[in-house]
Amino acid sequence: MEFENDKERSGLVSRSKIKKANLRRNQYTISLLNEGLRAGLLTGQEVYRIQAGLMGILQDLIRRYTQGESSSVTSETAESIMASLLYAVDAYTLQFINPDQAVTELKTGNIRNIYEQGLELLRRLFEETKQLYQEVKKNKLDVPVDAYNMTIDESLPIFMKKYGIVFDAHNTMASIDYPLAVDDMRLQGVFYIRQYLERLQMETRFCRRFDRRDLLDLLTDYGKVCRFDYRIELFNIFELVLNNAIFSILSGGDAGQIRISANQYNRLQRMFSRLNASQIAAAIHQAMERLQHEMKTDPPLTDYMNQCRNNLIQRVINAANHDSLETVIIREKEVKTKSIVLLLNEADRMSDVRLRRLLDEMMRLETKEEKVQLIRDYFSSLHDYLDLLDSGCLYGDEYEALFATFGDMELAIFAKIVFYEELRADFLDFQSIVAAGKDDESEWKMHYVEFMQKLSDDRINAIGNLISDIDYEEIRFY
Repeated sequence: MEFENDKERSGLVSRSKIKKANLRRNQYTISLLNEGLRAGLLTGQEVYRIQAGLMGILQDLIRRYTQGESSSVTSETAESIMASLLYAVDAYTLQFINPDQAVTELKTGNIRNIYEQGLELLRRLFEETKQLYQEVKKNKLDVPVDAYNMTIDESLPIFMKKYGIVFDAHNTMASIDYPLAVDDMRLQGVFYIRQYLERLQMETRFCRRFDRRDLLDLLTDYGKVCRFDYRIELFNIFELVLNNAIFSILSGGDAGQIRISANQYNRLQRMFSRLNASQIAAAIHQAMERLQHEMKTDPPLTDYMNQCRNNLIQRVINAANHDSLETVIIREKEVKTKSIVLLLNEADRMSDVRLRRLLDEMMRLETKEEKVQLIRDYFSSLHDYLDLLDSGCLYGDEYEALFATFGDMELAIFAKIVFYEELRADFLDFQSIVAAGKDDESEWKMHYVEFMQKLSDDRINAIGNLISDIDYEEIRFY
């Protein structure tokens, strides 16, 4: 928000004596007072008067908070109410383009009036933010990305319901999991949520300009490249789409295309391998400008895209230097005619009563061969296997005896679970991941790792090749 002052608009305000570098976005008014005192715009007595006025408002708010029953609260509560008070004053002082003018207002104005005007600004901003949220919710992407959907459907409504302008103005009130491409974490409260929604709306509008089927395929391919379940991971969809649109242009495709074929990828690989860092930067700059021109992006979106550009440039340069462009350029994965689909539905698992009965029977068996035979006869659902392994019914070499009956596909499924973080965190080959092992509190997982380490290199590689072919319909890793 800008303070529409005739002197400022006419350019008659003298050069600011305040050093803007010394001002803090949070606690803006406090930093203004400190800078005003340093610059000679305020005297110590004037700062004391302003602080005394703030303390008077705080006392009134405490009585209001306790509904008149007390003039004292815990120090933690008092600090929170004071932070909310200052947040409202910040809302007023942040209007001024020239911070010197804001200092003058604090110096000459009535601090209680300034606070009340700040509250009114926050009320208006909150109403605008609620309307903006409804627009974002109405036009959200239809994608199976949990963090994106839960942020819009669950987290943001909590803020809209619980936000309190008088006592909690500085609190964001909700846990926002979905990451923006460009975020300003210095902001708090309604200022942060308003900015978050504005940027999320820009990102969503941009992504909606591309074919939904292409977007879903891009997400699937991204999950395969990173070797994780993209539905439950934290990543930014806009950045993924923007990057592939730029790669489409650089590889001779259209600006409105985000599919990168094998031929396009090979062309990009040859191009980036020949270019030095400055040439890569120039190529991405040029592609970004063409994308913005052809999509007719407005100034806010253009600026937002430009803020993402340098990160992409650095990622491409690093990937080109380390021969790992496949981690940045998400290309189409070949669709296999016999893809392996596992329907791991919750409904497939046995009842708790039946599971308990089988586990009790297993505990009465004396040999590992008998236990393994019972398991193979009655257990078929992955959910049931996980319940079994977590139950503590197996001991020592009984785990190895069970794993020895598994085929490569079954071992690959468990590898996806046991080595989930390792598979998503780096791009080591599966054999190296197995060889490195892992520390885990789960006994069955430790035995699984030990079993895998005893297998031949050829079989480990065969199991690793199967991991990317597994299509999880219902499985969740939490």
